[in-house]
Amino acid sequence: MLRALRDPRAVHNSRLKARQALLRESIQVLRSRHRAEPRGPGPRHQQPQQLLLPPGLLGGGRAPQPQHRAEFFLGGALEVICQAWLRDLLLARRAPAWLRRRYTQLRYEDLVREPRAQLRRLLRFAGLPVPPALETFVLNMTRGAAYSSDRPFLISARDAREAIHAWRERLSRQQVRQVEDACGEAMSLLAY
Repeated sequence: MLRALRDPRAVHNSRLKARQALLRESIQVLRSRHRAEPRGPGPRHQQPQQLLLPPGLLGGGRAPQPQHRAEFFLGGALEVICQAWLRDLLLARRAPAWLRRRYTQLRYEDLVREPRAQLRRLLRFAGLPVPPALETFVLNMTRGAAYSSDRPFLISARDAREAIHAWRERLSRQQVRQVEDACGEAMSLLAY
């Protein structure tokens, strides 16, 4: 099993840029958390999570204003995603050795920094050869001449090295802090 991961701050930045396109997906992610929560009486073992909210989103516990609704759902969805990552990471660490040998993870940032080495590692894990054409393709997709930060989900040849740090210029300090608070455990396990 391969688990691909990315810095949650970069994920949040990309999701904010594509907020309208991801609104329906974010609502579905939040609904999945609601369905997974225990029902009925009984103690809850976890504190309720705070949704990632842009500054000034809610006023006095009111529902989000229409212009901020997408950010509200995007932030909540990112928390659910980080919780799922954390569960998977902890499960993989606690798994028996025979199962750990069948699991690997790939950080997007590692693929961008070392595309050939990471491609070889993944194909070796899968027991597959490394075709030269695939190496060329991976280099082209991560080291292309262009970069389009305005279209984060565009599949094209571009310089992805710029994408791994774009969140530093786009997110406010408060947004970064909120992501780090919501995703801190998973980020720590992933060395972000």
